Amino acid sequence: MSDADPGLFGPDSVTWQMHADPVMWVAGIRALYLQALHPRAVRGVVQNSDVRHDSWGRLLRTASFVGEITYGTAPAAERAGARIRGIHRRLSATDPDTGERYGVDDPELLLWVHCAEIDSYLGVARRSGYPLTAAQADAYVAEQRESARLVGLDPAGVPGSTADLAGYFDAVRPRLAATPESGDIVRFLAAPPVPWPLLPLRLAVWRAVSGTAYAALPPWAQELYGRPGPAPAAADRRLRTAGRLLRAVPARVRWQLPPGHILRAVARLGPGTRPSSRRLPLAAGAGGGGP
Repeated sequence: MSDADPGLFGPDSVTWQMHADPVMWVAGIRALYLQALHPRAVRGVVQNSDVRHDSWGRLLRTASFVGEITYGTAPAAERAGARIRGIHRRLSATDPDTGERYGVDDPELLLWVHCAEIDSYLGVARRSGYPLTAAQADAYVAEQRESARLVGLDPAGVPGSTADLAGYFDAVRPRLAATPESGDIVRFLAAPPVPWPLLPLRLAVWRAVSGTAYAALPPWAQELYGRPGPAPAAADRRLRTAGRLLRAVPARVRWQLPPGHILRAVARLGPGTRPSSRRLPLAAGAGGGGP
């Protein structure tokens, strides 16, 4: 088949296996909490969208983008990246303190969003019990330079290992702060608007998921928000519990949810490419299905 290509990452990558794990939903929420601590980045979000009414859409669009570039064909991933770059080129924000107008495609902001996502995906996966070795974790960070390229970054300037990623956060922390805009994000994540019949579900499920994502933040991020989380050991127990519960849902059920990127990828490439932690590559340099 002409479209039976492995995409930009392929079944031999850490990305292919790990992004199918259901704990990625918790990781995505953790990324939103973290991303909101960069004042310029969060202003770009708040000034260009209605956080109170479109945050569900934003979360789902992000999940769909990650699914498409992970499991879609290489041309589909490139088209998804082009769409994102085109949107970012048209958007700008204003610094209320200085009046400066800046583009949301500022490389500094794109790098922050990328690193906050990758740190969240990797950290939540490992702390929840997903079986990654240190070498596989480094391979994942290196693989994700490809996703950074798609949003408009030069891969050479993007962290390529867990040590590089930690160094990036050490360097950027002085520029982070809680702001009124980050407060908007936190209020949404604590109690997102839902139709009234779903209020019991929000109370029963969402509060636990959002709280677990917040608990997974590094202590310095929780300090910036002025709301300490549980001790790291308690947070790890919470994440492991969430991982067990989410992974207990059969993959054939989870993968039926839209937009169905994983099912289409397996149909394209064959049943032997079904994502699983048992198929993680052994070598740090393994993986990568791109050109």
